Amino acid sequence: MTIDPNQSLEASPHRASLNQHAREVAAALSKEAISPRLLAGAVQAIEAIALILIGLAFWPSASSAAVPGLSELLLVVAAPLIAIFGIRSIGGYSIGALRDYLPVLSRILIGWALTIAIVAAGSFFFELQSDGRRAWLGIMFLVGATFFILERVTIAALVHRWTGQGRLERRAVIVGGGELAAELLEALGDQGRADVRICGLFDDRGGDRSPDEVAGVPKLGTVAELVEFARLARIDLLIVALPMSAENRVLQLLKRLWVLPVDIRISALGSKLRFTPRSYSYVGPVPLVDLFDRPIAGWDSLLKRTFDIVIATLALIVLSPVMLLTAIAIRLDSPGPVLFRQKRYGFNNEVIEVFKFRSMYHHMSDPAAKVAVTKGDALVTRIGRFIRRTSLDELPQLVNVLRGELSLVGPRPHAVNAHTEDRLWDEVVDGYFARHKVKPGVTGWAQINGWRGEVDTPEKIRRRVEFDLQYIERWSVPFDLYILMMTPFSLINSENAY
Repeated sequence: MTIDPNQSLEASPHRASLNQHAREVAAALSKEAISPRLLAGAVQAIEAIALILIGLAFWPSASSAAVPGLSELLLVVAAPLIAIFGIRSIGGYSIGALRDYLPVLSRILIGWALTIAIVAAGSFFFELQSDGRRAWLGIMFLVGATFFILERVTIAALVHRWTGQGRLERRAVIVGGGELAAELLEALGDQGRADVRICGLFDDRGGDRSPDEVAGVPKLGTVAELVEFARLARIDLLIVALPMSAENRVLQLLKRLWVLPVDIRISALGSKLRFTPRSYSYVGPVPLVDLFDRPIAGWDSLLKRTFDIVIATLALIVLSPVMLLTAIAIRLDSPGPVLFRQKRYGFNNEVIEVFKFRSMYHHMSDPAAKVAVTKGDALVTRIGRFIRRTSLDELPQLVNVLRGELSLVGPRPHAVNAHTEDRLWDEVVDGYFARHKVKPGVTGWAQINGWRGEVDTPEKIRRRVEFDLQYIERWSVPFDLYILMMTPFSLINSENAY
């Protein structure tokens, strides 16, 4: 679902001040959360790698050949891949299966035996002759079965510990109250079994229509307060407990909540509307209609982070001579530190400090960015004009990338006081904070399309936000590579960079 950033919203989501009770609840939640999706993926990777290593390790003991040939390598790789696929098909990587291993372990072992049988039959069918193949398959089954038992017991103990610490859970809030929220909570039953924690209710209504507590879950505030609570408590899921027939009310809620980096679902419990099965996701037994998904989540976020670390490290090595010469030039040109720190908005609207080479006179610097730099500005040094036009002043932000505060590619981080015509940018563009649903970047889609430099009109910031939201929707690793490759060419146009 897509929201037009130029649509008019009823309220700016960051304006409501969160009440003290909700702040205390948010502070009590563990900050070191573990993504269930990443955990499930990590277990799959561990099992696949371990089984392959077992196959390679025991091959010499079952064969006269010290190193397996191509046909033998096919056997070594095929067995783990078939096993992992089979375990996934029976739900063996859900958090419930990882926590309560006994019900699924017997099925895993039976599946492992069938895997060995399938590989044996396949090797015979394709006439993959190999010395000691039968002995190797027997050893693979026994050692692999032992590995599965020990590994699942260990993971179950870890999952129990992390669950007790509040680290392994999907944090959710319910938007709405009254009877619909009560029915939803009753259907969820034991939230631990559903791998979700309902942290609270948020509703604009009061009185009997929306009491202060529903089924033991407290009402923590209004929908406007929810935006700040979701950021502080690192909420993963918003469940809208409103009838889908209330289209106008649901739409108004979405206009206020879509800026958050969370999954947004509407409860289909008791709804008379029926969609195709693919239209639903589930929390326990409760069907939910998917409205928004958190962008770049799960394995995508791990892939992007790995990409950032590798490329940023290489870039720092390659560009270190340029950075050293730039630092020397800054010191020779004017007194003061080489680096400049500025507070900017990061992921989830958090304030971070980004590094830049200093381009202004130190005694006239403006860390709060209260005054925008203009063409021929006396605040900017001679070297500063050059490094701003060429964007060399941004190179220290590669350190921010390695620290995890920035990504190589993403919406550019804006100063917290950035404004145009005496209006903060979030007041100029409705839905402005939706650009913070992902980490900001050293370069971005807006920048290579010409939207860099001074922002002196409302139209310029609107266009930047438009391209930022396009990037979030279109993200992929090849797209990031394309933006990185096009960035040097975009620097040729320095019309608005001064």
